[in-house]
Amino acid sequence: MTQDFGRVLDIKLERGHSVRDVMRMLRVSGGFMAAHMAEAYEIMVRMLRDPDCTRILSFTGNLMATGLRGVLTDMVRRRMFDIVVTTCGALDHDLARSFGSYERGSFDADDTELREHDYHRLGNVFIRSSNYGEIIEQKFSEFVERLSPDTVLSTYELSWRLGEFIGNEDSFLYWCSRNRIPVVVPGIVDGAVGYQLWLHSQRRRLRIDLMRDEGLLSDRMWEAKRTGALIVGGGISKHHVIWWSQFAGDGLDYAIYITTADEYDGSLSGARPREAVSWRKIAPRAQHTFVKADATIVLPFLHLAIIQEMESS
Repeated sequence: MTQDFGRVLDIKLERGHSVRDVMRMLRVSGGFMAAHMAEAYEIMVRMLRDPDCTRILSFTGNLMATGLRGVLTDMVRRRMFDIVVTTCGALDHDLARSFGSYERGSFDADDTELREHDYHRLGNVFIRSSNYGEIIEQKFSEFVERLSPDTVLSTYELSWRLGEFIGNEDSFLYWCSRNRIPVVVPGIVDGAVGYQLWLHSQRRRLRIDLMRDEGLLSDRMWEAKRTGALIVGGGISKHHVIWWSQFAGDGLDYAIYITTADEYDGSLSGARPREAVSWRKIAPRAQHTFVKADATIVLPFLHLAIIQEMESS
């Protein structure tokens, strides 16, 4: 051993302890992902307090189908991030849940029976088909009717327009629109909103210009003094963030990964921050951590601890 990390200390909880207090105890508890979650908290606080940092939030759209939507929405309501990169599913579920409802279900449900009763299953969330595809089709058609023919939008402009159309303070897109936080969706056609875009492009010639999104990311990265990212899940939203980060100095200066994916199949989703260092997507001296855990468990506590920390200073 070349370094003394300090003794493992017991977690001792008492009445009146805040989540922030618990995070500090987790940091010196020794094991296992608890210590990593506490480290994520510390890095997030430093990132949020860095006035020269351009902050990016990346997450996969499935999370918007859960109650975690409220946490993600509060993050952008509080302007914790300057840019969001996500998947088409985030737009799908935010739009659908703004005008309908999802139901608590079970991973062990009979999917054939669910289909017979016109339900979709997303993990242990049940979605009545009329509250998903039908709502998205109806509301997106209403949205398109407000646009001029031959409208061309980037995905972040589309997201802002959808947020204005939704007009609901529970909506993630609403707060991104209100606070003018760009929501970039590189895989925009991969979902129900993407299908509606294709459909209406045939009828009204509504088109998406992805190069406007890339131009925005290019400008923000080249102009950034420092960059940091909270990356929840993997896939295209994760990769798009770290891809563009290689053009911001030496890469991300702060990076928090939260995922349940493994790295040993060589997937991008499971790749640890240290691998991104080799690609110059994270700076060698960056503050980074990896939390292998379900984001629906981690993020509510992480977010609350950060709120408590920021409001105490």
